[in-house]
Amino acid sequence: MLSTTRTPAEKRQALRAGLASGALQRFPGAFTPLSAPLIQELGFEGAYISGAVMAAELGLPDIGLTTLTEVAQRGREVSRMTDLPTLIDADTGFGEAMNVARTVQELEDAGVSGLHLEDQVNPKRCGHLDGKEVVGQDVAVQRIAAAVAARRDAGLVIMARTDIRGVAGMAAAIDRAKALEAAGADAIFPEAMASLEEFAAIRAAVDVPILANMTEFGKSALFTHAQLADVGVNIVIHPVSLLRIAMGAIERELEGLRETGTLEGAVPRMQTRARLYELNDYAAYSAFDSRLFDFEVPGAH
Repeated sequence: MLSTTRTPAEKRQALRAGLASGALQRFPGAFTPLSAPLIQELGFEGAYISGAVMAAELGLPDIGLTTLTEVAQRGREVSRMTDLPTLIDADTGFGEAMNVARTVQELEDAGVSGLHLEDQVNPKRCGHLDGKEVVGQDVAVQRIAAAVAARRDAGLVIMARTDIRGVAGMAAAIDRAKALEAAGADAIFPEAMASLEEFAAIRAAVDVPILANMTEFGKSALFTHAQLADVGVNIVIHPVSLLRIAMGAIERELEGLRETGTLEGAVPRMQTRARLYELNDYAAYSAFDSRLFDFEVPGAH
């Protein structure tokens, strides 16, 4: 009830153990806090917290308009709802070295298990859109070095994302990945890889874990978990998938409501009240409330 039973430190160690295990770590995007316990119940290894989703829920494009306060709040909301590790999108760190340092500590306090910082120019663009710009290697390295220096819990995973593949090609992506690893990154997130062979090339270039972003309608094909594991990927995220599934269903059912004047036909497709109560642990809250108030107050008569 109310919160995860595991401490942030325990969940950070679980993330590190998972990344070192040799088994692919599967992190669907928790587009609401309520989706986090469902991800846990269905046996996934962790939950991802997407910057694109946070922006979309606010009705904003994914171009760096969300603030550190908003991101930290969502990180806290999702992380408290699950015993699984959480990985959060920290965009560019909301500025340069000093801003990055504050970002790391705010997200650390929010209870996330890991975060990734990218090498785009601020304001950024979605990693699977054209027209991106990346910072020079010196700035990219400085961001990661600042993040590593700022963390207080050595278990917090600092992941470096690079978008340079879509700007300058694979040779540049390999060079950037090596530099980010040397700066202290615990893992590398090479964005918008075009093939399994490109993931394999990054895997061969660095010694730290690597991440694959399986986002729909993007630059990468939707490779299976088995295919990604075969080329040495350590963690896969499905960042916006649950939001897309939910919004697609919402739009279809709203169209039906407009046409028929009722949602009766949609009821079999809805999550039941009982299932909702399971996910938000309604029974535990009710039992807690009963223990507090099911007694006689002395002197009440």
